[in-house]
Parts: sequence; structure tokens; C-alpha cells
Amino acid sequence: MLLEAIAAAGIVALGLVAFLSGLPTATMAVSEGAQLSTATFLAASRLEEVRGLAWSGVALDTRALPDEPALAEPYAGYSRQVRIADCSVPPRCGAIASPLIRQVTVTVAYRPLTASGLAGESKAVTLTTLVASR
Repeated sequence: MLLEAIAAAGIVALGLVAFLSGLPTATMAVSEGAQLSTATFLAASRLEEVRGLAWSGVALDTRALPDEPALAEPYAGYSRQVRIADCSVPPRCGAIASPLIRQVTVTVAYRPLTASGLAGESKAVTLTTLVASR
């Protein structure tokens, strides 16, 4: 009976060590998921701002939406840029060739967390949509 208890304690200890060794990886995965979700949210919100612009008769271009190298708190670790392409001039927006349509691309960059701190290279989320003149 004592031998069985020692064997059970050893198996439980081995399982606990295996669980604890995977904990840092799981924590980093949750953090990366949160950062990716935040970057996607920031890109989608900027796309909605662009869609909301009444640009009928006004040139919708990148000058109206300057790059944001650093966002305000609580998004200080993110940067955002907007690129607007006129679909009537080469390179067109795929098969679309209309002066009334613009292709809007929003890119949000961030530096993900690693086990040793911030990563050396940035990651980015890019969302693209077409906007028609109203």
C-alpha cells in the first residue's frame, strides 16, 4: 500500500511538472491573441471612420487621414496607417476601373510580447475595403 501511494505521488508530481512547463507558452498565446484582436479592432474602427466620411466632391486621399506612428493610451504600443488607391488609375482595384471607387487599406502594427519581453520585429494586421462615392 505504501508503494502504491509513492507511485501515485510520483505520477501526480510528473503531471504537475508537465502542466507547469506548458503554462508560460499558454500565457504568451493568450497575450498574442489579445494583441491581435486589439489590432484588428483598431483597423476595423479606422475603416469605419473612412466609410463615414462624406467625400462626395472632396478628394478622399491619404492627406485627409495621416499616419499615426503612435496611438494614445491604452493603445500606445500600436501604430496605424491608411492608404487610399484610386480605382480609375493603374494599378486598378482588381477588375474594378471606376473614378467613383477608392480602395482603402488600413494597416495596424504592433510588437508582440515574448517570454523575454517585446519581440524584435513588429507584426501587422491589414484590412482592405472598397468605398464608393456618395
